[in-house]
Amino acid sequence: MAEDHAVKFFGVTGSPFVCRVKIALELKGVEYKFFEEDLKNKSELLLKYNPVHKKVPVLVHNEKPIAESLVILEYIDETWKSGYPILPAEPYDRALARFWSKFIDDKVIPSVWKAAWTLGDQKEREKGIEESYEALQILENELKDKKFFGGDKFGFVDIAAVFVAFWVPIVQEVVGLKLLSGEKFPKLDNWIQEFTNLPVVKESLPPKEPLVAFFKARLQSLAAAK
Repeated sequence: MAEDHAVKFFGVTGSPFVCRVKIALELKGVEYKFFEEDLKNKSELLLKYNPVHKKVPVLVHNEKPIAESLVILEYIDETWKSGYPILPAEPYDRALARFWSKFIDDKVIPSVWKAAWTLGDQKEREKGIEESYEALQILENELKDKKFFGGDKFGFVDIAAVFVAFWVPIVQEVVGLKLLSGEKFPKLDNWIQEFTNLPVVKESLPPKEPLVAFFKARLQSLAAAK
């Protein structure tokens, strides 16, 4: 469609939130132009299109900007209706998908971040580890015997959980924590294998080595600042 060429996408390659949007765009077959941002020196275009939060990702369609990754996912699904559906068709299932995606953003990601990067306060770090286990266990229970969070086909919640599938294993390897393992969370482990081996996901994930290097540098910086 001609309108596809009017899509601009601002992000950074190593961001799980940006990766969500990339998966959705690739899934729908939307043509877009990607603008790699330097978050230490944000472009004038990024500040123009997202003056409130000044963060990525930002999707610009026909010069109309949309911010926040979950909002963008819904916009993509509603705008490019043909092809693979991202959100479920039924209102109740859509509501559940929004609930679990928000749970990932509000509970899973902050607790993992607290566990990983709280170096100076052991008590606070242990609290983060405990909160991570609790949040991951809730996701484990929600998977039940399903292949994906939505059932046999992956969708909105799976894309939202790309942080769990790809970023958590890298972060825990770098910082020396074992938050997510096949022994403790077998259903999540199976889901990770299924999800990350999907061609559209595999092609959208960032290279692992630069992320490992970035997190190692962050760890060294935090350790030096203690």
